[in-house]
Amino acid sequence: MRIGTFVLAAQFPGQGPGEALHRAVRSAEAAEESGLDSVWLAEHHFVPYGVCPSATTLAALLLGRTRRIRVGTAVSVLPNHHPVALGEQAALLHLTSGGRFSLGVGRGGPWVDLEVFGGGLDAYENGFPEALELLLDWLREPRVAGRGERFGFREVAVVPRADELLDGAAEAAGTSGPEVIVACTSPKSVRLAAGRALPMLLGMHCGDEEKAEMVALWRTAAREAGHPPEVVEGAAHVSAGVAQIADGPGDATETLVKTMPGWLRQGLDAHVTVDARHRVMRDPVAYTELLCALHPVGPPKLAADRLAATAERTGITRFALLVEGSGDLAATEENVRRLGVDVLPLLT
Repeated sequence: MRIGTFVLAAQFPGQGPGEALHRAVRSAEAAEESGLDSVWLAEHHFVPYGVCPSATTLAALLLGRTRRIRVGTAVSVLPNHHPVALGEQAALLHLTSGGRFSLGVGRGGPWVDLEVFGGGLDAYENGFPEALELLLDWLREPRVAGRGERFGFREVAVVPRADELLDGAAEAAGTSGPEVIVACTSPKSVRLAAGRALPMLLGMHCGDEEKAEMVALWRTAAREAGHPPEVVEGAAHVSAGVAQIADGPGDATETLVKTMPGWLRQGLDAHVTVDARHRVMRDPVAYTELLCALHPVGPPKLAADRLAATAERTGITRFALLVEGSGDLAATEENVRRLGVDVLPLLT
């Protein structure tokens, strides 16, 4: 079982972005100190839901401040980036960290980001497969040309090459290039990831049954694409969730129900669509209660049992857990510590 944290740099009501980012950095440092496996960094633009606009930049900072823990993006929003620029950043972080960087990518949403960064609605609705293919080529090939509808350019050399880790570091990392993970929210994205044998990141809004169905679809599609059984069965998917540890049976839930709805309401309300399409908003209190029911929220034994149950039902043994739901720095650090000290030993 590999337990990591999911860092949104959430800006709670009454807080500034600096406070949210400081808490994000400290929670990541605490994750390494507490023996956790990984830190996954979200990327958002123009909203207090999460105030980290560049997951790769924050990843670079945290890789420099840590020595053991894996740091990944969850996710870098591909329609807002040129795949070559993102590939160069990923290769740089992979090489300079000794193979501790994971690149998670996703399609994002129909937000005004597409207008600001110039990708446009078509990049969101149709362009993700082309962008993903170009990104993968950049991470795997010595020379790459853009031959798609959106990205067209002459062949150029890939510098630095992502597969040029020093021998010892490459062996320790178990890979010649950075791990690439795809956020999947639909059968179409599941099949896209499976066709390339890329593991999935599955969202915290999904329950075990839905995640199990997506894993089963991924395996079927990967086999149909011709990937060998060991690749299909060994795919290291990641399940996102929420974690809050407390001794009393209802204390953890009470903490999150008091704090998370205010953050969710202000953060989700701030999203602006690029084309004025109708949005259906989740009820913040009901959504918080759902997350508490689905994920490791409660005493250590309950938390460990829920993680073990998810692993048994879905086959997923890697977790990215939101730990900043209290909105408080000291409480977040203590929550991370308890994940490592009180929950992790129950899973090994």
